[in-house]
Amino acid sequence: MNLYQRLLTETTQEREYLLSAPIIKRCFDADVQTSDYVAFLTQAYHHVKHTVPLLMAVGARLPENKEWLREAVAEYIEEELGHQEWVLNDIEACGYDKEKARGSQPNLATELMVSYAYDSINRNSPLAFFGMVHVLEGTSIAMADNAASNIQKAIGLPKKAFSYLRSHGSLDIEHVKFFEDLMTKIDDIDEQNIIVLSAKKFFILYGNMFRSLDTSEAKLAVA
Repeated sequence: MNLYQRLLTETTQEREYLLSAPIIKRCFDADVQTSDYVAFLTQAYHHVKHTVPLLMAVGARLPENKEWLREAVAEYIEEELGHQEWVLNDIEACGYDKEKARGSQPNLATELMVSYAYDSINRNSPLAFFGMVHVLEGTSIAMADNAASNIQKAIGLPKKAFSYLRSHGSLDIEHVKFFEDLMTKIDDIDEQNIIVLSAKKFFILYGNMFRSLDTSEAKLAVA
């Protein structure tokens, strides 16, 4: 079983924890309001803006024998530049102040997820970041297009309010295939274990971010 197959089969319980977040269920039941969607986008902004800095940290810490992976990280960086601005533009398209979102503080759950990403790269291994990539990209492919459609139907937002979700849905399948190919090249069991354990933790951390969207903290942040 290669690493990508392990990521799919050994993180089932943690993935279910994420997908069972109440706001995700409400989204697929079309039981959402604009404020719910903007609360999600606001927290997305607070972690998406760290994607490029995190990738840079990964590239800097990879050893020489992982030069092939460093080159892939460089491709990721080029593709991820500016995505946080897409999120802010979606917030503005919802009729909210994107500069207020930019200047807001992340929920504790979001802050902890980002903090753990930096910590795992620096304290454990730069390979740990690929557990986070699996969680964020795999979840996006599974949910983003359907979520965008359900939210749009439920609250009638314009198409331009969904640039971030749509870009991380079915259109991103090629990106995930690129990730799968990278992971199948990692055959050292200890390195595989680092990434699998990281993915388990990031499923929980990302799940907690979604759970935080139903709190008064999240609702006040976009009021």
